[in-house]
Amino acid sequence: MSFLERIVTGQHLAVLIDPDKHEDNASLHPVLDKIKILQPSFIFVGGSTVHPEKFQSVCQYIKKHCTSDVIIFPGAYNQVDESADGILFLSLLSGRNPDFLIGHQIQAAPMLKKMEIEVIPTAYLLVDGGKSTSVAYVSQTTPIPSDQHSIAVDTTIAAELLGFKTVFLDAGSGAKHHVPTEMIKKIKMSTNLPVIVGGGVKSIDELENIYDSGANLVVIGNKIEEDVDFLLDLANYFHKKTVSNSASLT
Repeated sequence: MSFLERIVTGQHLAVLIDPDKHEDNASLHPVLDKIKILQPSFIFVGGSTVHPEKFQSVCQYIKKHCTSDVIIFPGAYNQVDESADGILFLSLLSGRNPDFLIGHQIQAAPMLKKMEIEVIPTAYLLVDGGKSTSVAYVSQTTPIPSDQHSIAVDTTIAAELLGFKTVFLDAGSGAKHHVPTEMIKKIKMSTNLPVIVGGGVKSIDELENIYDSGANLVVIGNKIEEDVDFLLDLANYFHKKTVSNSASLT
């Protein structure tokens, strides 16, 4: 089953690993142990400034030691590796920097064409999470203000008409607050694209609210590495959902 087929079937979780935050592959062990407890649907790998050789090494190491599908969440054209299961082929539609709208994509395309991994055309929208992010700095773009829902909706409608297959609403790593649920709701009402939401999720209540607003996949990064209690809360939450879904089928 493809990435897109999977995320439209329910409410999924992805854990984001930024290779730049780990000195070497051995330092990945603590977070991989936590991922094994959580068993998320996907592991996203990516960062704004990762060297390509390190990126490929981390992708291959995670794929070898985890059962979750590995999806590349690239910060640049050279963050690709054929050991991954798929790649979010991002276009930063919330900004107007041509390098991140189409430039990096043109550079990556010949490499991806030769690889047998799923390529997922993804409209990437930065949303203000109350904190400056490395993505905004590197891409030299401004996030969509969190109260400007119509801008996010209209951008997503344009993405759907252009042929993108999913939309990623990202408040950024370490965001003070997550993407507004009202924004998510309005996007779900206006388009048929599956919605990925990342950044600023700090509690189970926030996670549930985002799912209830229409998100198909939620991405969590720093919080899992920093807060063991939150990790255990997440594992318990998804275990209960699995048991409940199994019971409803019997």
